[in-house]
Amino acid sequence: MNRLFRSVLGLFAAPRLNVREDYAKVRRFQQQVAALTGPRYRPVYRQTAADVGTHRVPVRIFQPKEKRRDEVLLFFHGGGWVTGDIESYTPACAAMADLTGCVVASVDYRLAPEQPFPAGLEDCFHVARMVLEHPQRAGIGSATNVVLVGDSAGGNLAAAVSLMLRDRGHRGASRQILLYPVTHWDHDPATSPFASVRHHGEDYRLTSTEVQDYFDLYVPDHQRRRNPLVAPLMAPNLSGQPKTLLITAELDLLCDEGEAYGEALAEAGNEVRAHRVDGALHGFIALPRFSRSLREAYEVINVFLDEDSPVGEQPVDEQPVDEQPVDEQPVGERPGSAGHPGHPGPQDTP
Repeated sequence: MNRLFRSVLGLFAAPRLNVREDYAKVRRFQQQVAALTGPRYRPVYRQTAADVGTHRVPVRIFQPKEKRRDEVLLFFHGGGWVTGDIESYTPACAAMADLTGCVVASVDYRLAPEQPFPAGLEDCFHVARMVLEHPQRAGIGSATNVVLVGDSAGGNLAAAVSLMLRDRGHRGASRQILLYPVTHWDHDPATSPFASVRHHGEDYRLTSTEVQDYFDLYVPDHQRRRNPLVAPLMAPNLSGQPKTLLITAELDLLCDEGEAYGEALAEAGNEVRAHRVDGALHGFIALPRFSRSLREAYEVINVFLDEDSPVGEQPVDEQPVDEQPVDEQPVGERPGSAGHPGHPGPQDTP
């Protein structure tokens, strides 16, 4: 890549944060931006919730403008397990629904450091298990139509959920889409086994320091970070995983570890399709719909969904995930920016 192009990309670098000190400020900024009312961007969603033990996990359901597929994309957002929520990711999820023609269900799992590992992961696991075991309650004709999707830390959660479903003896999803996922525990440029950490850990968007800060909040115990449910690439057995589409960004420090996870899945006998978006930065799934990186990613996603779509499944009328939804009426979302989910960093964090 030439120096001029790198200089231009540098203009888009996110403000550097001290994540351990500033995460609460980032959340407040997200909420403020999401509360703004914009004349051009007001997606309609339906709010519901899933009962998980003693608490309820909010789930936001997005209908596409034109429904072209029966799949439901169960989405786990990024934000380093610390920031991000269904409010800030509403623009990205609305775009996902429209650009795939699928219903998108966004899960508002608990965040660290108030609820460190494995709290958020358990929320995602229980919602996925509920939808896979009782798809009709979520308006899905068959569990084969459930696709797990996650970006960055959400991709990490999707991969970990698939491992948990297998290991706990539950039905797994037939497919998963992992967008520039976190799969390893070491992001120190001095010790990481991945060249992308050294090449891009200080350049654009997400930095290696920020990733390490997120890990400090999510998994304070360093010894636990090698747990496969924190670092799926460390799993000794990756067999029995869903068909996987793994999409990485060329200029992302997570690029190499994401691709290494795809290779490990394939070596374990799983069907994997990998695609690197050239010239893309971390967090591109939240860019405006005219973005080249975003368009390229959705072209690949749509091919994956078409090729692996079940044949002959009959959809049923949509029902809430839980029998006592928070709000079954369509809601006009508070917008945030159409180009970003609502703050300077979470869409660019693991």
